[in-house]
Order: sequence, then C-alpha cells, then structure tokens
Amino acid sequence: MLLHRTTLMKPWRRLAATLSAAILGVALLAGCGSDSADDSGDDTPAGAGGAFPVTVEHAFGSTEVTKAPKRVVSVGYTDDQAILALGTKPVGMVDQYPNPPGKSPDINTQWPWVKDKWGDARPEVVMSNGDSGPNYEKIAALRPDLIIAVYSEIDRDAYDKLSRIAPTVGRTKGEKEPFSAPWQDNALHIAKALGKADEGAKLVQGIQDKLAAARKAHPEFADQTAVALSWYKDSVAPFTTTDVRGRLVTGIGFKGATRIDEIADGDFYTVLSPERVDLIDVDRIFVINDQADQKALKDFELFANLPAAKNGKVSYLLDSEGPAIGAAMSQSTLLSLPYAIDELVKSVG
Repeated sequence: MLLHRTTLMKPWRRLAATLSAAILGVALLAGCGSDSADDSGDDTPAGAGGAFPVTVEHAFGSTEVTKAPKRVVSVGYTDDQAILALGTKPVGMVDQYPNPPGKSPDINTQWPWVKDKWGDARPEVVMSNGDSGPNYEKIAALRPDLIIAVYSEIDRDAYDKLSRIAPTVGRTKGEKEPFSAPWQDNALHIAKALGKADEGAKLVQGIQDKLAAARKAHPEFADQTAVALSWYKDSVAPFTTTDVRGRLVTGIGFKGATRIDEIADGDFYTVLSPERVDLIDVDRIFVINDQADQKALKDFELFANLPAAKNGKVSYLLDSEGPAIGAAMSQSTLLSLPYAIDELVKSVG
C-alpha cells in the first residue's frame, strides 16, 4: 500500500537540483505567454463573480491574482477538489491515487464526490503520488494563469520555479509542517485565491455544521478515544491527530490518540514496531485499507488481540476499492468530507 499523500515522496530540493536547463527554458517561455490563455477558446469555468484583484499571503510570501483565472493547475495533492467545489475545473492535477493499469478515465476524477463535477473534463496529470516532484514541462505547456500548491510539500526552490510559469499560491502562512493545516484553513486559502472567499466560507460552515450534527447525535463518542490507521509495509501505521484523517475522527466527536503525535515527530503518521502496538489500544479503531491489506492486518496477531479488535470496535473502511470511504477521509476536502462524515458515522453504527 502507498500511504496517500507524501509517504514515499522524495524531497523536492532533489528534483530542483537536477532539473535540466531545457525544461526550465520551456517553463519560462510558456510562463511569459501565459496571458494568452484568455484567448485560447478553453471553456473551463472561470469562477465568474469573484472579487479581483486579490492578494494571498502564504508560506513563501504573497501572490497577487489580478483577474478570475481560467486555466488553473493544482499541484497540491487534493487542491483540485477545492477548486472544483468553487466552480472551476483544473486543467492539471496531481494523481493522489495511482490509476489501475489500463483503467480509463482516471480514478481520481471518478470518486462519487467528484464525478459529476468533472463531467467529461480530463485534466492533465502533472504529478503522481510517489514522484519526486511535479512535471514542470507539462505544467508550462498547459499555460496556466494560476497554480495552486496548498496541500503540498513544495519548498522555496520549487515555488520559485512554479512562479516563473504562473502566479503560484503556496500553503498557508501559519502552517508549521506540510499537511498540518486544518482542512478549513486550506479551503479558505484556495477560495481567496479564486476570488470566492465568501462562497468558500459558506461551504466550510456547511461541513462544520455537519460535524456538529454528528457530535450531537452521538454524545457517546466524547467518552471514547479513537485512532485511524493503515497496514503499511507489514506494520501498523496510525495517523496523527493533526493529519486530516485524525482531524475527521475528532471532528465527529472522538478523543484523539495524542501519544501517536509524540512519536510521529511532526510527520502525519508513524509506523509502529511490534512492541509499541499498545499505542493503538484504544476504544475505537478506523482501518483505512483495501481488501488485501485489511486481511493482512486481521492476520497480525498483536492487532487481533487488541480489545477493540476482539470486541468488534474496529471499522474496516475500503480505501480506493468499493465505496472508497478511506479515500474520502484521506482527501478531506470540501467535496469529500460530507460523504466521509456520513460513512464514518455509519461505520460505527
């Protein structure tokens, strides 16, 4: 299993050090001509009605967006879904989940919560989960007028290269570690860049109301500690309370397993050695894996002997297969969260 987001990503600076001058040259030339995208005839919804110009402050400085963007490239792992929710179809995106060989269209455009939004549009894949970084040449060829790199681990060098292609918005200014910002902050950040701050705030509030309704309907959750985890590299890999999956678990009312945070040391997950399986001896466990890995975890004796496993307090949630509840949790976007909340609560049933 590939832990979706950054587990196998190599540092961006390695890519930055090895980029050829030829690729950078193409990027610079395309960036200089990116204003012509307005006349390209592309029918991508442009998010009309937004207030421009807007200046967005982020981790790498500030970016001015002078007019409603028509050709948006998403370099963040799930930024495409926030962009979609706000009425714009990105022309480029990251493949967070590898597409099964020979399968078309791309699975990342076919989740139940995004399929209708994408319609017949087929965005260019500018990076896949596990790549060392984005494909700058592909991005430049798309002639974007805005690049969104919010739910992303880009560093300063990568940001500078992207900015030479088109105005680029990096992760939120207050985010200490990549992927640690609350989903609300990311959504509002992207909404501002698209000139739709008010619409973004309404969508965020709707999800927060849904979370509050779940807590109200299940006050018993507040007395239980819960953790979300995956079976990864033949080990138990729990997610931290600051990870999007951990935030969703606490968002519906459970207490988080904060001891995981301590040993994760700023990462979004940790891999437990057999002698530390006691760290997931909690009241409720949410397992995010597809069938083969779920079976392997169930066969792992130390896990099977946990009280939660013995007492039926484990929710086994398929990741990319079937209803793909795990994918919805892992993405935790304006589009996937309503689906994930409903299914997560139902799984406790």
